[in-house]
Amino acid sequence: MSTTKTEKELAFLHDLFIAPDWGERFAELIDQHVTIPQKGKVLYVAIGTGGHAMALHERADDKVEFLCIDENPECIELAKAKATATKDQAQFKISALEDLDLPDNEYDVVIGNASLLSHERAVKMFSELVRVAAPGGQVAMTLPTASSFGEFFSIYWEAMHNAGLMDHEADVEHLIMDLPAVSDVERLAADEGLRDVQSWTNIEEFDFESGEQFLSSPLVAEFLMQNWLESVPDESRDKLMRELTSLINEERHEAEFALSVKATLVAGQKAHTH
Repeated sequence: MSTTKTEKELAFLHDLFIAPDWGERFAELIDQHVTIPQKGKVLYVAIGTGGHAMALHERADDKVEFLCIDENPECIELAKAKATATKDQAQFKISALEDLDLPDNEYDVVIGNASLLSHERAVKMFSELVRVAAPGGQVAMTLPTASSFGEFFSIYWEAMHNAGLMDHEADVEHLIMDLPAVSDVERLAADEGLRDVQSWTNIEEFDFESGEQFLSSPLVAEFLMQNWLESVPDESRDKLMRELTSLINEERHEAEFALSVKATLVAGQKAHTH
């Protein structure tokens, strides 16, 4: 069961455990489908500790300016330390993801990482990504889409029932329905004024040896589960976690428990001045 971590602890966990595995799955989509121009301004929002943003910058021409943003100041500090060590000239800024402290119509390429955000936050962030993009600029965002986490959600509903939390079973349905279909994400991009909208999806799998390992892994305990447990009363969480551990261990039948994610990238070109 997670205890509340400081921003510094979360930044280190992100650097050590999230970026090298979870983050890489979404970063690969960006590498494959987002083109960095030979010159101009690139914005990367929700960089975590900056590894992928700096890898993109390193591959870019010297005439490309990179601005990297995250809402966790400790993540930005770690990213700056990496940049100093590698003599990377990227700029860094702390900002709320849904309210970027940036002018309109400024960036030739805008990349957003919504892989660990709720859908509500991702929608608001996407609107901001479009706002700050220059007319004709490319806007791209990664996020999980519908059918992600299906193995867990089916067990979660049963665990709720077994833990006597019948009043919260509907919350699991809400978590499932909150994940947008790829067509919904494409429609969002079109409604925000992007043209030539495209999307790409990879089905990714994360394997865990037991229910205990799954629930104690930094990805689940400190990031995904924070959203999944939001509506569960504090006094009921320990019992619920025991039920989850037991059910996952029963479900896996001595094999690994697999958590599958539909990692999606949506991208398009800004058609007009915001």
